[in-house]
Amino acid sequence: MLEGKAVIVETDMLQTMQQDALVLASKALDVFDVTEATEIGRFIKTEFDKTYGPGWQCIVGTDFSSFVTHCHGCFIYFCLGNLAILLFRGVAGPEAEARQPYAALEAVKA
Repeated sequence: MLEGKAVIVETDMLQTMQQDALVLASKALDVFDVTEATEIGRFIKTEFDKTYGPGWQCIVGTDFSSFVTHCHGCFIYFCLGNLAILLFRGVAGPEAEARQPYAALEAVKA
């Protein structure tokens, strides 16, 4: 649907993973209406869990802020039109947090 119109705002993913995220987002928008943010996020998260292992989180919307801890090489924040998508693999535990980078995003206003 919106292939080629994605704007990557921030990422530390390998190019192949970035492409997977963009293709999955496009597929999700072919299946779900843009107002079904939860279903879009579920679709992308589930596919990344299948392909790259469990622990992926996906936040989709037009107005949100976040501050997350993510595994190195497992973070992308991009926009398709006025829809923002944050996809990352989380880490747990205080020892993991001490070693992992943080990602802070300001509110996204469409």
